[in-house]
Amino acid sequence: MRYIFHVDVNSAFLSWSAVYRLRELGQTQDLRSIPSVIGGDEEARHGIVLAKSTPAKKYGIETAEPIAMARRKCPGLVVVPSDFEVYRRYSKAFMDILNKYSDNVIQYSIDEAWVVFDGYEDVYGDMVEFAYKLKDEIKDTLGFTVNIGVSTQFILAKMAGDFEKPDKVHTLFEDERKEKMWPLPVSDLLYAGKAMTKSLRTLGILTIGDLAHADLSVIESNLGKFGVALWEYANGADIEPEDKEEMTRKGYGKSTTTPTDTVDMETARRILLQLSDDVAARLRRDKVYAGCISVSVRYSDFTHIGKQMIVDTPTSNTTDIYATACKLINAIWDGHTPVRQLGVRATKVTNERYEQLSIWDMDNSAVGIEKDTADVSINAKREKADRAMDILREKMGKDIVKRGM
Repeated sequence: MRYIFHVDVNSAFLSWSAVYRLRELGQTQDLRSIPSVIGGDEEARHGIVLAKSTPAKKYGIETAEPIAMARRKCPGLVVVPSDFEVYRRYSKAFMDILNKYSDNVIQYSIDEAWVVFDGYEDVYGDMVEFAYKLKDEIKDTLGFTVNIGVSTQFILAKMAGDFEKPDKVHTLFEDERKEKMWPLPVSDLLYAGKAMTKSLRTLGILTIGDLAHADLSVIESNLGKFGVALWEYANGADIEPEDKEEMTRKGYGKSTTTPTDTVDMETARRILLQLSDDVAARLRRDKVYAGCISVSVRYSDFTHIGKQMIVDTPTSNTTDIYATACKLINAIWDGHTPVRQLGVRATKVTNERYEQLSIWDMDNSAVGIEKDTADVSINAKREKADRAMDILREKMGKDIVKRGM
């Protein structure tokens, strides 16, 4: 039988910062036990709450609100800056434990993943009991807690993991849907964003059960295909995240879910640079080139848009991929509508690299003028820089060197 765990770190950024200070810096005060938040740069006017402790919640502090407002609610609030290097390290350690127990781990974001166990009962015994053991191993080994949702479906496992927190295991099997899932507010349904929830409420749909019993023709006429998809989820349809092998077969992609909404182009481009660099490095590792680059944008209400562009010359160069990604983001995003996830994908992968030449690139014996070697020189320098960075990262770790915009 196939079981699916959804494993989600409780208040990941704050938990990881707390563990880092306790275990690596030798501090004695646990951020999780006092009113504290992880905050953006207040001086740069990006001072919003990225994560909050349980004691901070008692003061009414909310994620994404300005830190200045949070301080007014709680004058003694401890504000700690984000540290994504620490977060990446703890995320990797977390994923390493999951990969130890299954060969099918589907990472959804930096702090959560689905783990598929197909026919593992003979190895681990009762799978719900094993979920408790896995939860405790993560806590004992790494110092932070997780919630685990257990089901036979991806969507139900994800929703179960969002039940009471922290440090809990919950089940949501298909025969428990009516009892545990249908009474929940419709906003709790996976992918039901704020805008969609508001539209559903105008139709008198307040709970997931209301949606499950709604007339499908009414849903389709008012909410379109996305509304139909939500209706199907409420009635038992599942999602099927792509596994790593399938994603590689289709192309080379990388996406990231940001800790808070991205609302300016500079931040978006910085994220696209990191994604482009990752995709390009994997292309170079496999000695292949991409002929098509695409960018995907998922807004805070989970609506999605994407655009692709065929490149003149198949490439594995970070600069080329990033430049194309910037053109695409300019074409599909207004620069201020809140974005929660960005992705870059390279497709039309080939083992051969060719260059599309114009008459100006031909040999001078044909047209009587010398070929301008400036572009060739620039490309050669870029490729040399890419190779140097790849070697450094392979020998000393992925984070040893980073690109600047």
